[in-house]
Amino acid sequence: MDLNPHIEFDSADLFSQWQMIDTRIASAEDYQVCHRIMQAASKNYSFASAFFPADKLRHVEALYALMRVGDDRVDVSHNGFDTPHEAIEDWEQLYWTAFERGDSPHPVLRAYLQTSLECGIPKEIMAPYFRAMCDDLSITRFPTFADLVFYMEGSAIPVGRAMTHILGVRPPFRISDVLPGADSLSIAMQLSNFWRDIGYDWGINRVYIPLEDLDRFNYTEADLAARRITPAFIELLEYEFERTEGYYRQARSSVSMLASGRWAVMSGLEVYRSIIAAIRRDHYDVFSRRASASKTRKLGLAIKSLWYLK
Repeated sequence: MDLNPHIEFDSADLFSQWQMIDTRIASAEDYQVCHRIMQAASKNYSFASAFFPADKLRHVEALYALMRVGDDRVDVSHNGFDTPHEAIEDWEQLYWTAFERGDSPHPVLRAYLQTSLECGIPKEIMAPYFRAMCDDLSITRFPTFADLVFYMEGSAIPVGRAMTHILGVRPPFRISDVLPGADSLSIAMQLSNFWRDIGYDWGINRVYIPLEDLDRFNYTEADLAARRITPAFIELLEYEFERTEGYYRQARSSVSMLASGRWAVMSGLEVYRSIIAAIRRDHYDVFSRRASASKTRKLGLAIKSLWYLK
C-alpha cells in the first residue's frame, strides 16, 4: 500500500487565492480559541508545542484545533445535531465553504484558513481526514493492519503533511522528500495512542488491534472484555510495539530536513514514543491505567532529543 501518494496542487493558483482573500481573515482572538482547545485536549501535544518557534506556534494550534473539533463531534458530543454523522458532515461543509468564500463564521476555521494560505497548505490535504471521521461512525474493527493504515491515512497522516508545510523544508530538500518521514511519524504517534487506549476504546466498542493480530496470538475479544493481561496479550503488545518502533525509526531521519521546529518535532517523537515504555512500566495494564510520562520525564526526553539533531 502506498503510504505517500503525492498531493498535487498548483502553487500559482494558491498564490492567486492568497492575493484575492483579505490577509486579515483571522483575529488574534480566533487563534486564542485554537490555543485553548489544544491546551485542554492534549498534554503531550501541548508539551511538544512549547518548543516550536513563536511564529509557527499559532499555525500548529490552528491545525490541532481544526482536527480536534471534528474528532469531538464524532466521539464526544454532537450537540445541536440529530446524529454525530450530521455533525461531522456539517464540519466538513463549513471547511470547504471557508475556502470557497475566504471566510467562516467559526473562529477555528477562520484561523485554519489563514494558516493554510500563509503556509501553502493545499486544502485537499484534509479530504482523507473527513473520510476517516465518517468511517469512525460505522467501522469499529480492522481485519488487517493494511485496513488500519488506510484509516490512519485520514486520521493521522494529514496532520504530518500539514505540519510539513507549516514548518517548511530546508534546501536542497523538497516537500516530497520529507513526506515519507512525516507519514511515518503520524502513524507511529497514532499507533502509540491506540496501544495506550486499548481499554478505553473497548469501552466505546472500538478495537484498533488488527483482528489478524488477535488471531495470530490467540487473544480474543472475550479476553479484552475480561481485561486479561496474559502472556499472549504481552506477546501481542510487544509485536505491535516493534511495528510501531519501526515507524519511529523511519521518521527520525527526516526531521533534520525541516526548515524550522526540528526540536519540537523530535521532542514530540520522543514523548509519544515513551508511551510504549510507560505501558511496560505499568506491566501492560492498559485497562485500568493510562500510560503517561511525568513533566520531568518529558523535559528529560526533550533534552535527549537535541542529541538526535546533532
